[in-house]
Amino acid sequence: MYRSSPIIRWRRFRDRYLLEGNQCSECKEKFYPKKFVCSKCSSRKLNPLVLKGKGKLLSFTEIITPPDIFIEKAPYCIGIIKLEEGPSITSQLSDCTLKDLKIGMQMEASFKKFYESGKKGAIHYGTKFVPSF
Repeated sequence: MYRSSPIIRWRRFRDRYLLEGNQCSECKEKFYPKKFVCSKCSSRKLNPLVLKGKGKLLSFTEIITPPDIFIEKAPYCIGIIKLEEGPSITSQLSDCTLKDLKIGMQMEASFKKFYESGKKGAIHYGTKFVPSF
């Protein structure tokens, strides 16, 4: 897994707050998260691609015993969403319960609170997926 020092971690905020992947300029394969080398044709010519954040739910499960950082959110659901552009993404699901979810339902990205940290309660945000009703 990629680890960076706290000094340069801010440079990765764009990855957290946008669904920005990339596309191979040779074979046109699309990726999320970004890759440095195309896994289809091995090209290193990859261009940025902002994804729309819309797709279909492929799979889901309910988390009852989460990591400590998400304990106050339990139970919550996570799912795999096949984006309209092609890549699949694993994401926390929001604004729904297990009984609301169906394979194949339309989902869309939404900017949501993840958790609070530190003594001052710094709030961390990111992308979750919600049902498209």
